Amino acid sequence: MIRIATFFVCFFLTNSLFAQTTKRPLTAADYDRWESVRSENLSRDGRWIAYQIDPQDGNGRLEVADVSRKSAIRQFPRGYMAQFTPDSRYLVMRLKVPVADTRKAKLKKKKADEMPKDSLLVLTLATGETRKLPNVKSFMLGKDAGSWLAVLQDANAPKLVSEAKPTSKKDTLLPTQPVSTTTVAGRKGPAKKPKGDDLVLLNMADGTRRTVTFVSNVTMSDNGQTVFYSRESARDSLKAGEAFMPGVFVFSTATSQTMLVDSSSKIKLYKGLAVDKQGKQLAWMTSADSAGADVRIFSLRYKNLAPAPVAAKGKRSKPAVAEGPYRILLDTLNNPLPNRWTANEFREPKFSDDGTRLYFSTSPIGIKPIKDTLTPDDEKVKMDVWSWTDNRLQPMQQKRLKEEKERGFLTVADLAPNSTTFGRLALLANREIPTVNFDPKVNTRYLLGVSDLPYQVQSSWDPGHTDLYLIDTKTGEKKRIANDIMASETRLSPGGTYAYWFDERDSLWRAWSIADNKRLDLTRGLPSKFFDEEHDTPNLPGSYGLAGWTTGDKYIWLYDRYDIWQIDPTGREKPRNLTNGWGRTNKVRLRRADLDPDEKAIDPKDDLWLTGIWESDKHTGILKATPPAKGAVDIGIVANSAHRYAGLAKAKNAKTMTFYRGNFKESTNLFLTDTTFATPVQLTKTNPQQDSISWGSVELVKWVGTNGTPLEGLLFKPEEIQEGPTGAPKNKKYPMLTYFYERNAETLNDYRAPSPSRSTINIPYCVSNGYAVFVPDIVYTTGQPGPNAYDCIVPGVLKLLERGYIDRARLGIQGQSWGGYQTAYIITRTNLFRAAEAGAAVANMTSAYGGIRWETGVVRQFQYEKTQSRIGGTLWDKPMNYIENSPLFFANRVETPLMLMHNDADGAVPWQQGIEFFTGLRRLNKPVWMVVYNGEGHNLTARHNAKDLSIRMYQFFDHYLKDAPMPAWMKDGRTAVEKDRGDMKY
Repeated sequence: MIRIATFFVCFFLTNSLFAQTTKRPLTAADYDRWESVRSENLSRDGRWIAYQIDPQDGNGRLEVADVSRKSAIRQFPRGYMAQFTPDSRYLVMRLKVPVADTRKAKLKKKKADEMPKDSLLVLTLATGETRKLPNVKSFMLGKDAGSWLAVLQDANAPKLVSEAKPTSKKDTLLPTQPVSTTTVAGRKGPAKKPKGDDLVLLNMADGTRRTVTFVSNVTMSDNGQTVFYSRESARDSLKAGEAFMPGVFVFSTATSQTMLVDSSSKIKLYKGLAVDKQGKQLAWMTSADSAGADVRIFSLRYKNLAPAPVAAKGKRSKPAVAEGPYRILLDTLNNPLPNRWTANEFREPKFSDDGTRLYFSTSPIGIKPIKDTLTPDDEKVKMDVWSWTDNRLQPMQQKRLKEEKERGFLTVADLAPNSTTFGRLALLANREIPTVNFDPKVNTRYLLGVSDLPYQVQSSWDPGHTDLYLIDTKTGEKKRIANDIMASETRLSPGGTYAYWFDERDSLWRAWSIADNKRLDLTRGLPSKFFDEEHDTPNLPGSYGLAGWTTGDKYIWLYDRYDIWQIDPTGREKPRNLTNGWGRTNKVRLRRADLDPDEKAIDPKDDLWLTGIWESDKHTGILKATPPAKGAVDIGIVANSAHRYAGLAKAKNAKTMTFYRGNFKESTNLFLTDTTFATPVQLTKTNPQQDSISWGSVELVKWVGTNGTPLEGLLFKPEEIQEGPTGAPKNKKYPMLTYFYERNAETLNDYRAPSPSRSTINIPYCVSNGYAVFVPDIVYTTGQPGPNAYDCIVPGVLKLLERGYIDRARLGIQGQSWGGYQTAYIITRTNLFRAAEAGAAVANMTSAYGGIRWETGVVRQFQYEKTQSRIGGTLWDKPMNYIENSPLFFANRVETPLMLMHNDADGAVPWQQGIEFFTGLRRLNKPVWMVVYNGEGHNLTARHNAKDLSIRMYQFFDHYLKDAPMPAWMKDGRTAVEKDRGDMKY
């Protein structure tokens, strides 16, 4: 057991200073400093832990603690992206540029490449000593072993004043100039530096350092023994007498020696560097075409750093060409692929973990464009042709233009030692089967291909159809195993024995036995449902998912609503409810916790860790079960309370574990324990300032909808309202806001941080400032989304009015996107609400039906026929459903003052929908305002815009629900002239 109960006593004692007798409400000034803890990282030996604590805006920190010695936490201002070395001796982190420095650079209108850069810090865990490097662009270290660090450094970036000096005697600032430069015989040319960065190679164990200039690409083997990098061809860009040779090089961390692998005066580009896990095999791409060429042709080259294997006897089918110290696997002369195909430069090669294969992409050689140099730009015809025969609409083609230009098709090279087919290429994907998935961790003969090409036209209104193929990696042969299925979770088992998927049409899990060449129905006849029982859209329900496969592909573990089932795909063993129905009996949704990110398959001999959600009161927990391989599974609850538990993690080689816990009242914090869960210790205490703020509480409430459906929802109450229906101060009534988006009751125990509004009300802010907030669930039927929302929400509001402390005359309603649509619809049906705010609301389903979702280029028809909008038919099949569910057609019934937000770069709901509703209400002389944030999308992304919306939205509700003065922007509007001169006019 990890004995660290006294670890943070002093830390917690200091937080008592924040306790105050009188609490204050939240203000907008509180947002920026509100903290969250994330990116926890355990060293492999379980002794060290690092995590980030970041405010919403400002400089965060990274904290590091020694668990075993109970030493004090050490903080590193602005630290992030921390990695422990595999031997648990060092911690490497980036240090963000101070916010003040970034802001100063922006005010000086610095270009992107002139902005200040991050620094890098290396911490020696045993001694606390640190070493720093400025101007860091990226870093890497061996995933599995090694003490060397490879850092790409921008030598031309400005040096930060804040990083100029060490912070203590234990800190060292490494020099910015190269200590030693790896160069080979040089060439002469005019005074212009080659492109590239400085590569710093640092041995963290002894401080040895090498610097290589003008590096364009770098990668490192997982064992940390090989650093593979390229230097661009730039012989015409050097000062006279400067030494430089372009090419690809290998640095051995074992010998500290550098070896030239490939260099040629004819090569202009080196790209796609890859090294296998053991650091013995290299692959890279080269091109004789310059970076600015309209069409570039790449060759793929390969080198084995180990002694060359003795080739097996026999004839090579398509031998690789040996040339100098490397092999050419693919070029224009040695090309077993279709005519005019080449290596694809946009996908990096990847070795399989066992080193016997090299996966890369190929593509047809592009056609050199014919440039019209005789016609002025303003006379050139610019137009699109929309054809009914196009597989994809023009907007979708435009959105995917870059993707299509860079599209590659998966190809594999055989690198099995002593193989007669060494170097042979097989084209695995093609134009008909563009998607073939592979996992470098496993090396199965067959891969799974997926193609929706035959169904792309109908995907505009009926998405999800696909075909499945088995692809032979040795021959490239392709065999279709499923035709026109509606499938999810389409994958291969880890051992490559089966392809499997969830068939949504039959609600069955299916598999394809590769050895037996037949389809298997895995869940037919079982008493449980494996599809989503709460699914309520007009399309087919998906599955509950799966935990995975056990070792040797012996069993697949599948989820129903509550439990885990173990299925033998061969059928020799009967299906087994692995959790013995414990989840269904207790109405707890059990899911396996995956504690090993490198896990290939589940070992049934290990303890089974689970997470659970109790449906009755929405609390969560962590459970531990005995190893399934030992027989009946015994489930024990190790953590269970009215909180949200998440992020369970374990050290790779130790029993140390961490998890997150929080609820509405408690900020989410990181906890430390071991596999016994005997004495979990709270590791962090974020947001101590919350103790001085009026916060409130949340309660699960239940009612019955107009159509008789039992419903649940959440009621957030100001702090002075106690638990229960009559817990308010005598004779005091509170305004209430209703916010909703489908179902939210399960989020009862989620922590909600105060933050500026991207589109919806911030519940803690509202509750802290005297509002009750109601969040109801909505259950839908097909064809009546608007009435369904009314039938669920309004009865819930009326039920809460029975409590007596909700003011019937001061009710507001707010929603965004789908919630915005329903808000707009509800105010055409009732005057119950005194004020409403709707963001990105569809007002007219008839015009929205054929519109484009501009962020993807997809036509919106599928949404109305099959998914969220839930009409369940075409506009011409169900015209009245479209009209009756559209707020615009009933705008004359609206009596509720309405605030709209619809931004002019919204790629999900065209902002013309907001214009239709606004202009209709304006024509009808209804009180309506619309705020439009220029250049913003469906939800606000710029923090300053979110802060602005928060001010205006709460001003709007405060005016109508709290009798606050009407703000200037509501009273007088904001003219274009006022906008032009920057008058915010609140």
